[in-house]
Amino acid sequence: MVFVLVESEEGKIKKYSQEALTYGADLAAATGSSCAAIAIGEDTDTSDLGNYGADKVYHVTGSGLEAFSPGGYATAVADVVSNNGGNYVIVSGSYTGKSVAPKAAVKLNAALATGVVAMTDGNSIRKTCFSNKAFSKVSMSGDVKVITVVPNSYEIKSYDKAGSVESVSTDVGSSVKTKSISIDKVKGKIPLTEAELVVSAGRGLKGPENWGMIEELADVLGAATACSKPVSDMDWRPHSEHVGQTGITIKPNLYIAVGISGAIQHLAGVSSSKVICVINTDPEAPFFKAADYGIVGDAFEIVPKLLARAKELKAS
Repeated sequence: MVFVLVESEEGKIKKYSQEALTYGADLAAATGSSCAAIAIGEDTDTSDLGNYGADKVYHVTGSGLEAFSPGGYATAVADVVSNNGGNYVIVSGSYTGKSVAPKAAVKLNAALATGVVAMTDGNSIRKTCFSNKAFSKVSMSGDVKVITVVPNSYEIKSYDKAGSVESVSTDVGSSVKTKSISIDKVKGKIPLTEAELVVSAGRGLKGPENWGMIEELADVLGAATACSKPVSDMDWRPHSEHVGQTGITIKPNLYIAVGISGAIQHLAGVSSSKVICVINTDPEAPFFKAADYGIVGDAFEIVPKLLARAKELKAS
């Protein structure tokens, strides 16, 4: 059986968990098995999981699961999988998934593959390597296999399934080594890991006071905002927006880079974007070599024109 850990926020299943669930459903079909979702938390809405491929849903609640903790979630996942004969565990490559997957793999004595973007068959997967600059085909052995799927790498499909729900009560308190005191969440913004469109900027904007046009363009396009490492290091923008090798790795459908030279560390975090558009005054900027579209020009002239045109298209 293929198990998929699904994540939720305020009860709603996250987009990248829908992708992971589709991956799990396709893997189950390829291996002649069934797909089950593992949903953790009392407020998680499990009613729609069948539409994304779940034949069954295990809704897990109990002591130690009131707030997220890697150890607690890993224990809950391992218990459900081992008690129900699981062969595969699929997890999104989100912050939550990356922290849960290795712990769950250890508990299940399972093989672990991270950064997966596609499957070739039941035992072989295609994954990223060398900071997203290449791909490798990896064969997995062992009775249980844990796979993390890169967000925005797998197309969501709709399935006509009911998805029966089984409630599971457990106590994972002994596995929880940290306590959540408070959680501060940014409201009203698209999370970078879920964004299909991203508008990013670097030192070419000359100062934090000029970020208004970037935020406005992102708002009109329905995009998330991001930045380069030097910008976050100078506190022009929050570190939560830093994309790159030491920041967040993203894979949007469109990445617009404004005033970013394109150092290899930055490219490592955005090179998997389906389309990259670069705006820079330096025609020799390294980013142009990786770009699908390039505009040599002053951001303070180009971005307002893009913004005006985007508003025209949106109005029509």
